[in-house]
Amino acid sequence: MKEEIKAYNSVLDLIGNTPLIKLNKVSVDLTGNFYAKVEAFNPGHSTKDRIALYIIEEAEKRGILKPGDTIIETTSGNTGFSLAMVSIIKGYDCILAVSSKSSRDKIDMLRSMGAKVYVCPAHVSADDERSYYNVAKRLHEETKGSVYINQYFNELNVDAHYKSTGPEIWEQTGGQITHLVACSGTGGTISGTARFLKEKNPNIKILGVDAFGSVLKKYHETKEFDNAEIYPYRIEGLGKNLIPTATDFDIIDKFIKVSDEESAHTTRELAKKEGLFVGYTSGAAFQAVKQYAEEGEFDANSNVVIIFPDHGSRYMSKVFSDDWMNEQGFFDSVNQEEALKIEIIK
Repeated sequence: MKEEIKAYNSVLDLIGNTPLIKLNKVSVDLTGNFYAKVEAFNPGHSTKDRIALYIIEEAEKRGILKPGDTIIETTSGNTGFSLAMVSIIKGYDCILAVSSKSSRDKIDMLRSMGAKVYVCPAHVSADDERSYYNVAKRLHEETKGSVYINQYFNELNVDAHYKSTGPEIWEQTGGQITHLVACSGTGGTISGTARFLKEKNPNIKILGVDAFGSVLKKYHETKEFDNAEIYPYRIEGLGKNLIPTATDFDIIDKFIKVSDEESAHTTRELAKKEGLFVGYTSGAAFQAVKQYAEEGEFDANSNVVIIFPDHGSRYMSKVFSDDWMNEQGFFDSVNQEEALKIEIIK
């Protein structure tokens, strides 16, 4: 009798069940136990695979998506890649409105996955007709048989993580998690994961990560939108210049802001000390852990899970490029030794 061929039906079967990896060297000076939920192990190399598959399949169940339809979305890159990947398998066209802040690597990847890409200026207000929010809405109105995913205001974004990321972390930690640290952009990841974990143990602290130049931290603290908080910053997929309804601010205990420069160096530190080649937002998440630790947030019994959203390959022209780091002024007399040393043999 022949043995059964052990193969997955498609890449979609590989979404979720990403590993939890203990952080050892980067946390040596911190009090507590630190674990990374490494979402780069998804087939699309980011946590956005979860919402792309979940939202599309829910739309199919509800009869909103039909064969031959077009999926349209606003994205900083990762959601777009995941939607393009799912669209390929399921037979949909994919159109994406992308922020010009997204790395060239991400934009090239989207095009490589068959998506039609519109690159929109990053540093315009959310209500500007050129913003990637409004460009996506216009494309949806102009494209017959299209579905606008609208992740910033789609409760299914939250549900996807409530039903997958949260349960996985609870099971992987044996219910011993004491803190969740996660970046907030659309807010779906932190909100859905936190909602599940808080239901299991309301004492688990949910620690958000925001960027300087974003409005989320102040809104969380005051419930006021402060336009004066908004200015250009470099980290992708973190922070916002609007308030996404996909963010459950009430379930988040605290926010801290991280800088572009420190997050960039921490991203490179994760690669060099832990062998974790993860993205800019992952560096931002662990930079936040360092800052929370300085504030005395953790003790020896803390079991801290940090969500690392995506893979470092999407930032080769940014944080992993010495030229880009130099151009941003991120290499100074203290950090210059971080530059990769290359010898060319002639």
